[in-house]
Amino acid sequence: MTKKIVLAVCMCFLVTSATVKADELGELKRQFEQQKKVMNKMEKRIEQLESDKGTTQDLSWLKSIEWIKRVKWSGDIRYRHEYIDDETEATNHRNRHRIRARLKMKAKVNDQVDATVRIATGSSDSPTSTNQTLDMAFSSHPIWLDQAFADYHPDLVPGLHVLAGKMSNPFYKVGGHQLFWDGDVTPEGGAITNTHGFFNGQTTVNVNTGGFWVDERNAGPSVDTSLWGAQVYVKQKLPYNMHLIGGTTYYDFGNIENRTVAGIGFNGNTQNAAGNYMYDYNIIEGFGEFGIKVFSFPIAVYGAYLNNIAATSNKDSAWITGVKFGKAKKPGSFQIAYDYREVDSDAVVGGFCDSDFAGGMTDSRGYKISAKYQLMKNWQLGLTYFHNEMNSSTTEDELNLLQADLIFKF
Repeated sequence: MTKKIVLAVCMCFLVTSATVKADELGELKRQFEQQKKVMNKMEKRIEQLESDKGTTQDLSWLKSIEWIKRVKWSGDIRYRHEYIDDETEATNHRNRHRIRARLKMKAKVNDQVDATVRIATGSSDSPTSTNQTLDMAFSSHPIWLDQAFADYHPDLVPGLHVLAGKMSNPFYKVGGHQLFWDGDVTPEGGAITNTHGFFNGQTTVNVNTGGFWVDERNAGPSVDTSLWGAQVYVKQKLPYNMHLIGGTTYYDFGNIENRTVAGIGFNGNTQNAAGNYMYDYNIIEGFGEFGIKVFSFPIAVYGAYLNNIAATSNKDSAWITGVKFGKAKKPGSFQIAYDYREVDSDAVVGGFCDSDFAGGMTDSRGYKISAKYQLMKNWQLGLTYFHNEMNSSTTEDELNLLQADLIFKF
C-alpha cells in the first residue's frame, strides 16, 4: 500500500513537472512572437528612416538655392505708337512704333541691406530714354544695365537709406514733373534719403541728398563733371482727406561751364564760341502740392519753379503747373492729368530734362494732356498729347506729339 502511494505521488510530480515545462515553453513561444513583431517594426522604421535620408539627400540641392526666397522680380513691357508733327523737320509728319522692356531683380542681402539690378531696352548714347524704335527689318534690339545699386537701411535709424551705384532717382518730383529730370534717368554715384514722421504721422519731413559723377575725364588736366543735390520737403496731412506738400531743392553742377558732357547734347542750352556750355548750372527749385480725396477719388494741384542762379542771361528759369484727377490702379479705374510749362534756354541742363516735351529741348513752352485706364490687373491703356513750341524765344516752331500706349506690368 505504501509503495502504491509513493508511486502515485511520483506520477503526480512528473505530470505536474511536464505541465509546468509545457506552460514555460508556451510562455517562451509567446514572448518570442512578441519580440519578432517588435523586430519587424524596428526593421520597417529603419527602412523608413533610410528612405527619408535618401530623399533628404536628393533634395539637398534646394538648400543651395535658398537665396531665391530673398529675391523679388518685377518688370514691365510697353508698346507705343507715336504720331509726330514737327515744323522743324523737312518731313513734318512721322508715325513710329516703339517698345520698352524692363526687368528688375531686388535681393535681400541681409536684414539691413538690399541690392537692386535692372536691365532695360534703350541705347548707350541717351540717358533719357529706354525706348527702341521698330525700324530695322526685324533686327534684334540691345539690352543695357539700367540700374545696379545697394541700399543700406540700418535698423537703428528707421527711415534712413544710404544708396550707392546706378540708382533710381532719389529726389522727389512734385506731380512727377520732368523739368529737371526725365523719368528714365538713373543717376550714378551715392545718395542718402531720410524720412521722419511727427505728430503720429500727421507731419512727414523728408531729406534727400546725392552726389553723382556725370562725366569722367581721363585725359589732360580737365576735372570731372559732377552733380550735387540737396532737398527738403514736408508733407502735412489735413482734415477731410486733404494734404499739403512743400519743399525746396538745390542742384549744383561741378565743372560744366566751358566744357562739353559726353553722352548728352546741348538740347537748347547756350554754347560759347568754342562749342561748350556757356554757363554753369546752379539751380534752386521750389515746389508745392495740394491734394484731396473726394469719395476715395484723388485730386491734386501742383506747381514748381526753377532758377539757374549761375546764368548771367535772363533765360534762366523754368516753371510748371498741373492738375491730376484719379489714379489708374484697380481694373476699371482711370486718371487724367494736365500740365503747362515754360523752360528757358539755360534754366536746366537740356540733356537730362523731359525727352518727350518739345523734343527734349529747352527754350520751349506748351502743355501736355494724358489719360490712363486700368483695363485689367497689371494692364493699362494710355494716351498722351503734347502741344509744344520749340525755340519759343525766336521762331516758335510748333511740335505736336500723340502717344498711344499698351502697358503690361508683372
